[in-house]
Amino acid sequence: MLTKLGHVTVLVNDYDEAISFYTEKLGFALLADNTFGPGMRWVALAPAGGNETAIVLVAADTPEKRERVGSQAANHVFLVVHTDDCRRDYEAMKERGVRFFGEPRDVPWGVEVVFEDLYGNRFDLVQHNGF
Repeated sequence: MLTKLGHVTVLVNDYDEAISFYTEKLGFALLADNTFGPGMRWVALAPAGGNETAIVLVAADTPEKRERVGSQAANHVFLVVHTDDCRRDYEAMKERGVRFFGEPRDVPWGVEVVFEDLYGNRFDLVQHNGF
């Protein structure tokens, strides 16, 4: 029986700049940063309020991977981040320089707003209303 989604990989140009963005701008917690070979690292991050599913950063070390940095889902939302207060987190993240596409809006399932990471991957910040 499948039980949960453990990790989602995000291609990055540089581990350290990505760690800085995810921890300082988004408020994620750094769960792991381990080296395991020449130039290889296991870097995992998750929202500070929980870590059931983590983002694992993967260095774009081939031409194919470099082409996909920032566009893992084209211009569509790639990942959804849950929050208990979308408007509060929107204001805090915006103040720290995160780029948003519009402002939080009421939707049938709660409140949401789309933002992007330092490479252009789009995320949906969602406050669920029980849906």
